[in-house]
Amino acid sequence: SFGVIADIQYADAEDGYDFSGCRRRRYRQSLGLLRAAVREWGAEKPPLGFVLQLGDTIDGINGRRGEAEGALQRVLAELGRLPVPVHHAWGNHELYNFSRARLERSGLNSRAGPRAGDCQAYHFSPAAGLRVVLLDAYDLSTLGREPDCPRYRESLRLLREKNPNANLNSPAGLKEPQFVEFNGGFSQAQLDWFNEVLQFSDDNQEKVIVTAHLPVHPDASDGVSLAWNYKAALLAIHSHQCVVCFIAGHLHDGAYCLDSHGVHHLTLEGVIETPPGSNAFGTIYVYEDKMILKGRGRIADRVMHF
Repeated sequence: SFGVIADIQYADAEDGYDFSGCRRRRYRQSLGLLRAAVREWGAEKPPLGFVLQLGDTIDGINGRRGEAEGALQRVLAELGRLPVPVHHAWGNHELYNFSRARLERSGLNSRAGPRAGDCQAYHFSPAAGLRVVLLDAYDLSTLGREPDCPRYRESLRLLREKNPNANLNSPAGLKEPQFVEFNGGFSQAQLDWFNEVLQFSDDNQEKVIVTAHLPVHPDASDGVSLAWNYKAALLAIHSHQCVVCFIAGHLHDGAYCLDSHGVHHLTLEGVIETPPGSNAFGTIYVYEDKMILKGRGRIADRVMHF
């Protein structure tokens, strides 16, 4: 079993709204909700194997206020109460606050086992016959990189090619609306590595759970909140037999679909937009033929058969 949580986006700030001005964000409350999740996970019997934190631990408002380091330490302190490992995906809000180089030196660098080149993707096996792959959905991105580095230039070229809007965070009029700056994508090197990992799991008859901050299936998103080259990630997944589930965050409303190849796509509701008196986290129990999500608050229970 393992815990799942996404889009905490903590800040020591009064409630605010998203960029559209329509969706309320409860910055301070999110730390208390995380604390409640940690308390419940810590009481699980038998103990959890690990926790997946799916990105956007702190909100970008922290960087603008000069409070990013303190906010991150508060979140990490809460997660540090857990007696099990926490595996962190990086989201856009981490990259609004910190450079990738700084994140590599932070408590959000949970990389374990084989690494995918110079990106943050890695995999691990928490139990016999099961493998978890964390993808780096901002491997291709203008966020968190120096403007003079090759990956930044490559990402900006691709983004401008697909998005002619003056505001690169606007999907207005785009044929491929996922090409906005708050999303990102997977480099070819990462995709090649991903294929190799999945082939290994095929050969060893493993079940694989894949996770990243960004969803990779349109039906598990709103059509905008997707990895830039989600089709390439899906092609890799569908070229193998081992993947049973893809778990993401980013879309605060959450979503779910079972795709045409029998892969479950679970997008978790975000902690940051949770109304008072509720929460948004879950525990997933893995069996030989299914996964059972026991949700809390905004996250509904779900049974996902293999």
